[in-house]
Amino acid sequence: MNAPASAVEQLHLELPELDWITDESRIARLSQDFSWFSPVLQRQLKDKRADAVVRPRTEDEIRAVVSACVRRKVPITIRGSGTGNYGQTTPLAGGVVLDMTGYNAMRWVRPGLARAQAGIRLGELERHTRPSGQELRCVPSTYRSATLGGLFGGGFGGVGSINYGPLGAAGNVLGVRAMTIEAEPQVIELRGAEALRMHHLWGTNGLVLELEVGLAPAHPWLESLVVFEDFDAALAFADGLAHAPGMVKREIAFFASPVPDHLAQLAEHLPQGCHAVLSLVAESCEDPLLELIAAHGGRMSYRKTAEEVHKSNRTLMEFTWNHTTLHALKVDRNLTYLQSGFTPGQHVRQVAEMEKLFAGEVMMHLEFLRNASGLMTCIGLQLVRFTTEERLDEIIRLHREHGVHINNPHVNIVEDGKAGGSLPAEVIELKKRFDPLGLLNPGKLRDWPVAA
Repeated sequence: MNAPASAVEQLHLELPELDWITDESRIARLSQDFSWFSPVLQRQLKDKRADAVVRPRTEDEIRAVVSACVRRKVPITIRGSGTGNYGQTTPLAGGVVLDMTGYNAMRWVRPGLARAQAGIRLGELERHTRPSGQELRCVPSTYRSATLGGLFGGGFGGVGSINYGPLGAAGNVLGVRAMTIEAEPQVIELRGAEALRMHHLWGTNGLVLELEVGLAPAHPWLESLVVFEDFDAALAFADGLAHAPGMVKREIAFFASPVPDHLAQLAEHLPQGCHAVLSLVAESCEDPLLELIAAHGGRMSYRKTAEEVHKSNRTLMEFTWNHTTLHALKVDRNLTYLQSGFTPGQHVRQVAEMEKLFAGEVMMHLEFLRNASGLMTCIGLQLVRFTTEERLDEIIRLHREHGVHINNPHVNIVEDGKAGGSLPAEVIELKKRFDPLGLLNPGKLRDWPVAA
């Protein structure tokens, strides 16, 4: 049930100095993200929208909005740049979308650490860290527009996870400063494991104001595409590069045929029907990279130095992770995708089995990373030829029956997309502490349904 118009009007009257967005088309746009990647979510969420959008720029403005909404029991949905894929920023109960992109100051950079407000874009954050020779440990392919708070609230991993694992691995996020959703909001600093109890909860259990994150040494990265005629050789090369301890890298992605055929902007570098491996490797490691390519029978079809990438303002990073899905959907709107997790040490075998089981229907796109325990493996962001929702459910079931973990990207309930289908008790306790009235993004947690 959407908030009564009178309540929204009262908010405008009480806080006229804030940046309220009133244009109906902009409100509709800011109520959506990239959930259209999923035909299931597109059907479920296409008509959902906020009653109002506000873009605060200071902590005092955020506090004023929260207080006013709580007093009127108006739902609040927190939004960054809306680059997520699960409809996590789509309000199911109307109310106010709190657009955090105006709250974007850099706080400080230190050796190995940085702190910034939640609305800062990741590309802007790295512009502050690079003069000290440092970069973010984990960035999504949408780093130019994605915000730090959005990555924390809705992201999993990204470029850099080959070294540092998913964002939720210990040491990647050191602390968060968060606000309670109360008539008299409190601001509380959470550290370490407690801070991670707000991670990947879609802004349902706390309003994050600032984050303190780990940094990595920055290198001049050589960007390359290596093409193969043979699936097994390409997969062995990608896995060998991922496991090579002396080779410094930031990204390894594997695209089985026909995925490369869907990357139209790279078509001149990707022969029809090829298998391809995309990588960012330190320029100092180019010689051993070439040796590894030769040993596996591959051919480097694309090569750009860090300087060339900087001058062109075009990076292969924007063809990885879910940007791969975006590029493919531009070619064929009948596709969707999966999010799969393979078992470390068994991942190559499992990938080969799934490739044979779903040949042509589920197209293999892998991202190599260390898991939270530090073991090298890969996750799948496979492209799927969509036919029916029933067949999509069957594909998910068959993966699970073969020991492949699936984080379901076609659901809009936090628990349904996670392993086990439930949340730890400590996460629920944090929800009660920071959002006692259940006003944050209602409907996205099973235990806090939308009020009738």
